[in-house]
Amino acid sequence: MLLVLLLAPLLTGLVRKAKARLMRRQGPSLIQPYRDLRRLLGKDVVLAENASWLFRVVPYVICAVTWVAAALVPTFATGLLFSWSGDLIAIIAMLGSARFLLALAALDIGTSFGGIGSSREVLFASLAEPAMIVLVFTVALVAGSTQLSTIANVMFAEGLRVSLALALFGFIIVALAENARIPVDNPATHLELTMVHEAMVLEYSGRHLAMIEFAAMLKLLLYVSLIACIFFPPGMAHGEPSLRAYAIGAGSYVVKLAVGGLLLAGFETSIAKMRVFRVPDFLGVALMLGLLGTLLLFVSRSL
Repeated sequence: MLLVLLLAPLLTGLVRKAKARLMRRQGPSLIQPYRDLRRLLGKDVVLAENASWLFRVVPYVICAVTWVAAALVPTFATGLLFSWSGDLIAIIAMLGSARFLLALAALDIGTSFGGIGSSREVLFASLAEPAMIVLVFTVALVAGSTQLSTIANVMFAEGLRVSLALALFGFIIVALAENARIPVDNPATHLELTMVHEAMVLEYSGRHLAMIEFAAMLKLLLYVSLIACIFFPPGMAHGEPSLRAYAIGAGSYVVKLAVGGLLLAGFETSIAKMRVFRVPDFLGVALMLGLLGTLLLFVSRSL
C-alpha cells in the first residue's frame, strides 16, 4: 500500500515530462506532482453555499477506495498477505463506486459544468464497464480464476495467446477511457466543449482537490500495474521467494511502470483527441475485442 502511494505521483510526473520533451519543451520536474499535492493540501477549501455533506466527503472516499484497489493489484510479487482479496471483479466494483460518487458530487452543486461532466462520464462508464467485464471473462477463461495472483502465475507459464493479445488491446482502450487520457479526454485542458473529468472537479479546491488529483494518479498506476500483472508477469516474485527475488521484482516493476508511462506519453503526443460522440465507437472496439477473444477460446482452447 505504501509502494503505490509513493510511485503514483512519480508515474504522472514521468508522463508529463516525457510529453513535454517530445514536444521540444523543457517540461516540469519529475517530482512536480508531489509539490502540487503539497501545495493543494496547504490551501484553504472554498465551498459553494449550497454544497452538502456529500460534496465534502466524496474526495476522501474516492481517494481511499482507489488506494485500496491499486494496492490489491500484485506489483512486485504474487502470494502476498492480502493477495486472496485481489480479485478483478472486486477491483472493477470499487472503481465503479468511486466513479458513481464523483458524478454524484459533481451534480450536487448544480453547475452546468458539473452536469456536462457527469453526463459524459456516465455515458463512457456505461460503455467501458461492459467491455472491461468481457475482457476479464476472457482472461478468467484462460487462467481459471479472477484472482490476480493466480492469473499472474498462470500467465507466467502460459505465455501470450491470440485471445490474450486481443484482450491486451482491449485493456489498453479501456484504460485510456477510464483515466480520461487522449483520445477520449485531455487531462491538460479546461475547454468546456471537451472536458469530462475536469468538468466534474472544477468546484473543488484545497485538500479536496488534492484528494481527487491523488486518486487520479493512483488510478493511472492501477491500470498500468494491472496490464503489467496480467500480460507481462515475468520479473515478479513467485511462490516463496527470497529477499533477492523481491528486489528483482521491485526493480522489474519500476521498469514496467517507466515503459508504460513512456508509451502513454508517446501515444498521446502522436494522436489528437476525438469528438465526444466518437468515443462510443472507440469503446465498442474494446468490447468487440473481448467478445472475439472469448469466442476464440470456445473454438479452440489453444488460442
